Amino acid sequence: MNSAKQVSPSAARNLAPIIEVLGPRLPQEGLVLEIASGTGQHVAAFARRFPHLTFQPSDPNLSARASIEAWRGDVQTENLLPPLDLDVTAPQWWSAVDGPIAAVIAINLIHISPWAAAEGLFAGAGRLIAEGGLVYLYGPYKRDGAHTAPSNEAFDAGLRGTDPAWGVRDIAEVADVAGKNGLLLEEIVPMPANNFSLLLRRA
Repeated sequence: MNSAKQVSPSAARNLAPIIEVLGPRLPQEGLVLEIASGTGQHVAAFARRFPHLTFQPSDPNLSARASIEAWRGDVQTENLLPPLDLDVTAPQWWSAVDGPIAAVIAINLIHISPWAAAEGLFAGAGRLIAEGGLVYLYGPYKRDGAHTAPSNEAFDAGLRGTDPAWGVRDIAEVADVAGKNGLLLEEIVPMPANNFSLLLRRA
């Protein structure tokens, strides 16, 4: 195995449920930007599964980008582009992406980042996404201010113990910052292990 390639067991576990949700909801053509692609396992699988779309992975971490490139070498498909060095907390990060784009995907990002990452993600998505375009988020969330499972409450406490700026976010707060950038929460899909898929559309 390529020494740069990283493997995440949780990414392997949640891949099939995520693809099941994305399949009927992704656009039929265009560029899909993944924010914080991590190991690259997800985006490599997406490129194979959805050959009618072009996928642009990204990650601010150098070792993650090396892993993404290793996975890209494995799939050897023209619809998976080299990873970009993007940090959604950076000012005007979206200027490094050629829009408009058809969709933005961010998996397990918002809870292991400061809230500024959510604000930056939606600020950029609001500028880059074409009319009717999709934003897909996956991870644990609170609903109406409450955790949906004791395990999520414990996870949240652990996150905040690691970094007080991290934590499980409330869906209403996510929808609010998205709405300020022209993105409307369209669907909430419960997922395994007390996670959710949030699907938002450009109005």
